[in-house]
Amino acid sequence: MEELIRNLLDSLGFLFQRLTWLSVVDLALVTLLFFAILRLLRDTQAVVVLRGVLVLVVLVSLLSNLDVLPAFGWLVRTTLPALLLAVPVIFAPEIRRALERLGRAGFLLRNEKANPGIQNTIRAVVTAATRLSDRRHGALIVMQRLDSLEEYVRTGVLLDARVTPELLLQVFFPNTPLHDGAAIISGSRLVAGACVMPLSASGVLTRSPERQMGLRHRAALGISETSDTVVVVVSEESGAISVVNDGRMIRRLDADRLENILLAFFRSSTQPISFRERLVDIFLGKPRPGGEAR
Repeated sequence: MEELIRNLLDSLGFLFQRLTWLSVVDLALVTLLFFAILRLLRDTQAVVVLRGVLVLVVLVSLLSNLDVLPAFGWLVRTTLPALLLAVPVIFAPEIRRALERLGRAGFLLRNEKANPGIQNTIRAVVTAATRLSDRRHGALIVMQRLDSLEEYVRTGVLLDARVTPELLLQVFFPNTPLHDGAAIISGSRLVAGACVMPLSASGVLTRSPERQMGLRHRAALGISETSDTVVVVVSEESGAISVVNDGRMIRRLDADRLENILLAFFRSSTQPISFRERLVDIFLGKPRPGGEAR
């Protein structure tokens, strides 16, 4: 036992003797890379797939190294390149999301000027969401920030009108032509209604109490996963108000909390942000306002 401890200490001493500042930087970069990948895959179906792939790789490695199974080992060595080529296909949505997040690096040095009408827009959205909640009228309101939503605007009906509570109430009145789909707001303008949003592929709703929610909430999660938008959802069944951003949902909000959260999101998007803070956000996928709850 003493000899084992002594050998362990000798090995650790040998490692520390060879450790330089370049080695520390190298290890830190590798750790940061793995952390960013795991952070990106968190709360997605890819985590389950990745777990299955790791188990399969371990089992196949153990079996292929057995001398009593030469044919199986040959088969594994032959098909391994094809399996590696299949990885980008399996993780295509996550790779696309990572490239989109990396593409936002163009905003590293960009400071947006404050929109003087954003507070009036937020008040109109809060008032409309509260009234819609009281009446149990479903709604999906997408509020644009930095990312362009032009491709989704083209799927709906162009409005280009000033945002008012009455206009939003009319848009989401049941059985009207604009009732189905999302309303897209940019600044102080209601750009379009009845827009088609992408559905979430993360599987968050299937593993949480929110799994009973319908297409509105899945669409809200979907557009928040592909852009930096802030989405307000009003449930048609329960009247509950939710806010969605970056694939995260805050549920059962009242008027005061809803207004504070929206102000925090849009105040942060107009305040100067340092290069370091932008870089951290891109790597970690962390939204600037805090306090989101799943």
